[in-house]
Order: sequence, then C-alpha cells, then structure tokens
Amino acid sequence: MKHYVKLIRPYMIWSLLILIIPLLLIVLYSFTSGGNELVNIKFTVDNFKRIGEPIYLEVLRKSLVLGLITVAICLVLGYIMAYAITRFRDSVQDLLILLVTIPMWINTLLRTYAWISILSDNGMINRLLGLFGLDPVTFMYTDFAVMVGLISDMLPFMVIPIHSSIRKIDPSLIEAAHDLGANGSKTFWKVTFKMSIPGVINGVMMTFLLSISTFVIPKLLGGGQYMLIGNLIENQFISVGNWNFGSAISIILTIIIFAGILLMKKFDKEKEDD
Repeated sequence: MKHYVKLIRPYMIWSLLILIIPLLLIVLYSFTSGGNELVNIKFTVDNFKRIGEPIYLEVLRKSLVLGLITVAICLVLGYIMAYAITRFRDSVQDLLILLVTIPMWINTLLRTYAWISILSDNGMINRLLGLFGLDPVTFMYTDFAVMVGLISDMLPFMVIPIHSSIRKIDPSLIEAAHDLGANGSKTFWKVTFKMSIPGVINGVMMTFLLSISTFVIPKLLGGGQYMLIGNLIENQFISVGNWNFGSAISIILTIIIFAGILLMKKFDKEKEDD
C-alpha cells in the first residue's frame, strides 16, 4: 500500500497545485472585496447579492434557455445518428464513431472560425445562394448562428454515450419482443430506448453543462451581443478586472453544474430501480 502511495504522490501534488489551490482562491475572492491583490480585504456576500440584479438574472436565464434548446436539438439529432450507426456491423461502427469524434480533435476556436467563413455575408452559403440569383441572407450575429455553433460543437458529446448504450443492448431482447408480438415502434420505445436511457442521461448532462459554460462560440458567432454565463465570467476577469464578482459568478456556475450532475444521477438511479 505504501508503494502505491509513493507512486501517486506526484499526481496528488500536481492536482493540489492546478486544481485545489485555484479553487480555494476563487472561493476566497468570491467572499471578499478590495481588489485583486488580496490586501486589505474584507469579507462580504455583496458579490453574490449583485448576481440578483435584473441584468445578471437575464444572463443566467438566457444561458439556461440556450442550453436547454441545444440539449433538445442535440438529443434528437444525436439519437438518430447513434441509432443509425448501430445498424452497421462493428467494424463500420468504429469507423463512423471515429468520424464523429474527429471534429473534437480540432480546437473549438478553429471550428468556430470555420463557421464564420460559412455563415458570413461573403461566406459559402451566401455565395451558393448568389449562384441561383438569390439575395444574401444575414446569418452572423443572430440566434441561428449561435445555435448552429453550439449544436455542432456539442453533438459528439450526445452521440457517443447514446451509441455506447444502444450497442450494449442484447439483440436477443429485441428478438424476444418481436416474438411476443411487439411491432417495430413498440419494440423501440419499450426495449431500445428504455435501455439506452443511461446513455441519454450522460449525453444530456454533458451537452447541457458544456453549452451553458461556453464563451467562445457566443462571443464570435454572436458578435459580442450575446452575454452568457461564460462570457460574463470572462468579461469580469479579463476586461473589467473585477475578480471578486467574477469568482462569485464562477461559484454560482459550479453550483448549477453540480446540481445538474446530482439530478441526472438521481434520475438514472430511479430508472435502474425500475
């Protein structure tokens, strides 16, 4: 046992330096005032009270709404893709999942700039419309552009866990359902979908939590007029320099993330008990 402790000691020290200490500093900043130097600080909860102002509540509301819309669309598209992939033999499935994950290897910033070149006034879509004599359409800096960026970025996080759950389903269960007189639709909802619920829950959780905390996509595709939680935190730390308020918002986002994780785990446990 002592040997294993010695082996993991460097990782524990590294985790302490890059995870625990920064988190403790964020907590400290969130409950203090007096600037970023941590001198002459005074403990206060005013940073959290400020989040209750209407302008910041609207940022929170819009972040949650966009997150839920992203989850809903990704769930429909992701389940269809995952289900279609499982219809192929195993070797082809591995190849198709690889194609789904390849975009994740590319930096989010680069993927977002690619969408700018597609959706801009002189982008690929408007050039294609021009070939047919159609007037250009403004896509950039709209809800549509932000949603396209979020969905394309989060879709793999929905497809992969759902595919894993469907792939693990024993084919004999589906055959048994057909033998007992269930049609294709009833078999899907009673067997396939019900047994893939753990993958759906994992996909929903990852997609929602990542979509409400992102800041690159709304900033670039929304033209700076979309202030979501991630953008607000970035703005407070980098532009405004108010680390105390930025830390308080970060704590609120962390609470939302943990609440989402606990809710999904509870839902998943109830499904397993059923």
